[in-house]
Amino acid sequence: MEHHRGKSVIDETMTAFAEMFRMEAEMEDITAQLAERQDYESKEYHDLIVRLNDVNDALAITRSDNPRVQAEKTLIGLGFKYDELDRPTETFSQGWNMRIELAKILLSKPDVLLLDEPTNHLDIESIEWLETYLGESRSSLVLISHDRKFLDNVTNRTVEIMVGRIHDYKVPYSKYLELRKERLAQQQAAYENQQRMIEKTEEFIERFRYKPTKSNQVQSRVKQLEKLERIEVDIEDKSALAVKFPPAPRSGDIAYKAVDLALGYGEKIVFSDADIEVKRGEKVALVGRNGEGKTTLMRAIMGELEPIEGTSRTGHNVNIGYYAQNQEDILDKEDTVFGTLDRIAVGDIRLKLRDILAAFLFKGEDIDKKVAVLSGGERARLAMAKLMLKPYNLLALDEPTNHMDIRSKDILKQALKAYDGTIIIVSHDRDFLDGLVDKLYEFRDGHVKEHLGGVQDFLERRRLETLNELERHYKAEPVVEEAQLQKKEESRQEYQAKKFVSKEERKIRNRIAFLEKGIEDIEGKMKEIEAVLTNPKPEDDVMELTRSYLENKRELDYKMAEWEKLSESIEE
Repeated sequence: MEHHRGKSVIDETMTAFAEMFRMEAEMEDITAQLAERQDYESKEYHDLIVRLNDVNDALAITRSDNPRVQAEKTLIGLGFKYDELDRPTETFSQGWNMRIELAKILLSKPDVLLLDEPTNHLDIESIEWLETYLGESRSSLVLISHDRKFLDNVTNRTVEIMVGRIHDYKVPYSKYLELRKERLAQQQAAYENQQRMIEKTEEFIERFRYKPTKSNQVQSRVKQLEKLERIEVDIEDKSALAVKFPPAPRSGDIAYKAVDLALGYGEKIVFSDADIEVKRGEKVALVGRNGEGKTTLMRAIMGELEPIEGTSRTGHNVNIGYYAQNQEDILDKEDTVFGTLDRIAVGDIRLKLRDILAAFLFKGEDIDKKVAVLSGGERARLAMAKLMLKPYNLLALDEPTNHMDIRSKDILKQALKAYDGTIIIVSHDRDFLDGLVDKLYEFRDGHVKEHLGGVQDFLERRRLETLNELERHYKAEPVVEEAQLQKKEESRQEYQAKKFVSKEERKIRNRIAFLEKGIEDIEGKMKEIEAVLTNPKPEDDVMELTRSYLENKRELDYKMAEWEKLSESIEE
């Protein structure tokens, strides 16, 4: 993806409103033409009035809040700070530019959203904001994601693609798992019943094949078997990780401790005054926006980065197993899968390398693949397999689930819960962290804050703080452009009222007639749906009918509100 060099974050995001700005400019141009012309009965004048109505209608649908306010709220929801909105886009990483692109897509309010792993570059708070946004959006949504909570909170239908087959379930992900289990059980039972029937029929045919008195019955059974539609049991992809970490050797009571710690690169300090203590056996999460210092702390724990101020020390007899986020840079692309483990394995573990690789789904010829041709998920699994080679007592894991499917994440989570050592983990996956960690360190605005408890407790507290921050900002700092646009709109309306009173009234009456026809049509559709919902048939999709009814209801409310407003203006 190319950076949009030379533009600020807010300016690039505002390009999402290009079509709306074009329509506003066209509306002003038409208004100016109408003010100058006096050929009120001509076709050209009539065409201008029609076009003005069309543009006005389109704008009424498109325009809601002030565009800049919408853009600001969306960018802040996706994790930007207020003081970053005027920074050039090229000063941000690829991940942050992806957020700008996502903001533009959301602000354009498309009919259909196609989102492929949209949460990969987002932190926990941004993911929650996106969930709320998509839940309130009227766009149709097709989503690929390995974030179970995100799927449950955003979708109402799940399409399973497995071993070359597609099955469509009109329910969210967790409910789909239950229905899928029931479907496979029913399918298996039906298959077994049919196999018993086939077996008995074939026995009858064999037994009486050569008896003339039974020949008609035998032929009938043969034809019955030929016409029988055989039930097939869907093949399941049962390949799954088999992760079990070696027992952790005992370390000192304190696994890691930082006092008044400041870390950074050169003159740039990422965070300062951090006090962090991780005790033996604790499972701790590092959370916060990208770029706030989580990976930087991991590098300090590994001894790859020296403190600018304060101290950073691991405890007595602590042996660290490190899973880095950037596996592409760490793994040797020219080495093979087997060679990657073979180079670092020592002792008896060398005899178990093939078993370890098989547990991480590298079987047969897979172990001879070059690292360069592996997918992101395969590299993630290979890096995790390296942690099996030694008995570590502190696992430092930086985004270990980024390329993992839901089943692999579940298996890894259970393995980490059963692990008897210490864990420090960076992750944005709420479902993965929930029930795994009992303490969090939040990295925010150059500081590190300790939160005791699980991820859900932390998120509840942060939600309240975020709401308060937004409320304070929009009360204290009203956007100047909004006031200017409002003033401009009032001036335009006043000008039109003076110059085109009769024409305006005609336009309003035309709009009222158009709305009345639309209201009548929608009410008719709603009555038809109500009739079906009152007495649904087996083939009727109740969920789809209900969704359609609610969409019509929203559209009806919108048109009624506009009709009432226009009717009042005519009466006045």
